[in-house]
Amino acid sequence: MTSLQNSLTASPENLIPLNNLDEMFKPLADLHEREFSYLRLSVTEVCNYSCNYCLPDGYQCESKTQPLSVEEIKHLISVLAQKGIKKVRITGGEPSLRRDLSDIIRVIKNTPGIEQVALTTNGYKLEERITSWVKAGLDSINISVDSLDPEMFKLITGHNRLEKILAGLKKAQSLNMKSIKVNAVLLKEYNLNQFDQFISWIKETPISLRFIELMETSDNREYFHKNHVSGESIEKRLKDSGWVKKDRGPLAGPANEYAHPDYQGNMGLIMPYSKDFCDSCNRLRVSSSGQLHLCLFGEQGLPLRHLCQHDDPKALQQQIIEYVKQKKVSHFLQQGETGATKHLAMIGG
Repeated sequence: MTSLQNSLTASPENLIPLNNLDEMFKPLADLHEREFSYLRLSVTEVCNYSCNYCLPDGYQCESKTQPLSVEEIKHLISVLAQKGIKKVRITGGEPSLRRDLSDIIRVIKNTPGIEQVALTTNGYKLEERITSWVKAGLDSINISVDSLDPEMFKLITGHNRLEKILAGLKKAQSLNMKSIKVNAVLLKEYNLNQFDQFISWIKETPISLRFIELMETSDNREYFHKNHVSGESIEKRLKDSGWVKKDRGPLAGPANEYAHPDYQGNMGLIMPYSKDFCDSCNRLRVSSSGQLHLCLFGEQGLPLRHLCQHDDPKALQQQIIEYVKQKKVSHFLQQGETGATKHLAMIGG
């Protein structure tokens, strides 16, 4: 007999109050009736790229705090899975810089209740590591490719590695993963004029290409105003060319997905400045230092790590429930509020 069953058959003074039982089995939800099934977990804030829209001066070590250990991640994911989290996306910084990334993937994948493990990467280690990640249980991968032109790719990212990343992408395709997506941030002064090249690429390439609208942070205000491309303008361009919006799955991220009968690949648009973007939010974020972030552009992280260091799931669960009630109705990006986010590498974008 389980401890829960024992409590239900125990004497009245030992019974768990019914309202506590209801809370225990309810999915995570905020005060705006949004339920959360998707976690973005940063496993390091370190990044080896110097993308001009994120870390133009490269990663600057601002903290000596060690990232969450595999054991701490195990405790965290176990509790979140019990509260309805079904999908975990591993992010960074650049997550492949963790030597124990395969162990992290395996621990998450083996957690009861987790249905999908995804990874977002700049592709630096993709070709040499993708097989081991898939063997560990990785279901899907998002790869950042901001240009298909080697010179423009280097100008944006600071690295001349496009050929290696595309080789890694080809290897990933050979492994029959559930989903392979390529992310690109459209930038007015850089790759916007390569839009048609991107679209032509997926005519014969069966992947999902996603354009991400540049977001303003406290460190990139001038750059943002020079390079921001409205996601709605790209959406209109797609619709005018015959692309049709697809239905969103229950574990889908924020992208609006589009299909076209003449193309093997799909298109996705992430448009954080669009009307009602936050209404369908199903995501929570945990930083590599164990801080819960209710929004990418929230004011601060909420500490969880001290509760992940001990096997006390009840305390951790209750703390998460209380924190989630603090989630605001919107990120308020439209009003120019960027919260405490200095750059997108801080908590994995």
